[in-house]
Amino acid sequence: MLSTHRTDRLARSWKTILTLVFTLTFLLFGFRHHEWFKETEFPQKSKQLHAMIAEYSSRLHHYQARFRMPKEQLELLKKESQTLENNLREILSLIDQIGVLKALLRDMRDSSHNYSWTTVGDILEEQDSPEVLDEEMSNLVHYVLKKLREDQVQMADYALKSAGASIIEEGTSESYINNKAKLYWHGIGFLNYEMPPDTILQPDVHPGKCWAFAGSKGHTLIKLARKIVPAAVTMEHISEKVSPSGDISSAPKEFSVYGITKKCDGEEIFLGQFIYNKTENTIQTFELQHKAPESLLCVKLTILSNWGHPKYTCLYRFRVHGVPSEDT
Repeated sequence: MLSTHRTDRLARSWKTILTLVFTLTFLLFGFRHHEWFKETEFPQKSKQLHAMIAEYSSRLHHYQARFRMPKEQLELLKKESQTLENNLREILSLIDQIGVLKALLRDMRDSSHNYSWTTVGDILEEQDSPEVLDEEMSNLVHYVLKKLREDQVQMADYALKSAGASIIEEGTSESYINNKAKLYWHGIGFLNYEMPPDTILQPDVHPGKCWAFAGSKGHTLIKLARKIVPAAVTMEHISEKVSPSGDISSAPKEFSVYGITKKCDGEEIFLGQFIYNKTENTIQTFELQHKAPESLLCVKLTILSNWGHPKYTCLYRFRVHGVPSEDT
């Protein structure tokens, strides 16, 4: 009996030991497999997941920034891009014209080589002529470019702000307030913005850079840079080609000019009435129809009509020419 009891206990001990060994082996194998699975598969998937989240977050932020952009700014960007495109077309056209000019001069140079000369001196001159003609061609191209950049009026402007001219606000119509023209801070429009009247006294003529007043009738009083006897005036506007909207109906049409005696508070002297033709040259000069009896310091510009715009009239630049007085 005692021997049988010991045998049973020994058998149960071995079963317990084997069970523990099997359990530990299984747990150890599972733990190693888990570590390997964690080190190989999850980190790669985690990195890919983080990269995808970062990419889509960046795209979402970009789209949100675009949607937050005010509609007025988008319209302004479209207009500016259209203006740049028009300027590029003009530059390309000018380059083509220069190319044609160079080709014409080159043909003239080549044709000049066909003449025969009898004297040695003439032959030497003929040998040097290609270089001379190249220099002449280059000078001619520079001369054409210089003429294109020069002011077309070629008369002194006594209504130029940088020379000392100014606008007298008391004798000037109120500016047109455009609710679409605003100053923005972080995408929030907080202040209406309009060009001041003295914009018309400056040579920077670009689409949109003009002084606007409500309706088709208005006036402005200009204090000239010095006393002159007025002889002519010049009105300038942009053309339909460079206008972002392709429309310049806000350009002035009929206008009159008056001289103001004394210190800009005397009587008005009628100097002439004119029509600015929007289909002709953008810069138009008009000789005054009546001569002032004395030198004047102030000139009044009165706009009588525009080319059909119902809301406002836009003036880009106005110049006054004449003979300066000795008693300035």
